[in-house]
Amino acid sequence: MRVESVAYGGYALQDHWVQGDALRAIQRGGWDLVILQQGPSALPESRANLIDYTRRFAVEIRRVGAAPALYMVWPELTREGVWDDVTASYQAAADAVGGVLLPAGEAIRAARAANPTLTLFDADNFHPSLAGSYAAALVIYARAAGVAPAGLTLRSGGVDLPAYYPPVLEGAAADALARFGGP
Repeated sequence: MRVESVAYGGYALQDHWVQGDALRAIQRGGWDLVILQQGPSALPESRANLIDYTRRFAVEIRRVGAAPALYMVWPELTREGVWDDVTASYQAAADAVGGVLLPAGEAIRAARAANPTLTLFDADNFHPSLAGSYAAALVIYARAAGVAPAGLTLRSGGVDLPAYYPPVLEGAAADALARFGGP
């Protein structure tokens, strides 16, 4: 799997479009999947912006023979009440372009529901901890590789988390993928 990242702190897709590095990376080609992500986008105007720039990027992504994918995020925990709006925004953006939805935010929510004692966020209650990042990675890898998340930890050689975390995170990833059309 070949991976490249163009990521700048606080950037929305509009900022990436204007700045240009992401477009140049896409235009080099050689991609199967190009993953797009911005902040939670729970507000109606943020959702509209996410959809608009997803459409713009999707044209360029498809031009090089790749599929657009949306990395669904989550809100900061102080705004947990808008989680459904975040999910809906990313679902709408993926639907708008016939893209792949990577429901990482829903995997984290499912993991929290399955075991509220898991530490899934850093101290800021927004950015993911290692466990939260691993839940997102399980979703992304499983969807990109077309495999189920169950057993991925063992097959990969493990992860530096307490032994009871991986089964919960794999189950949460499987739940999110099943609810949003995946293996």
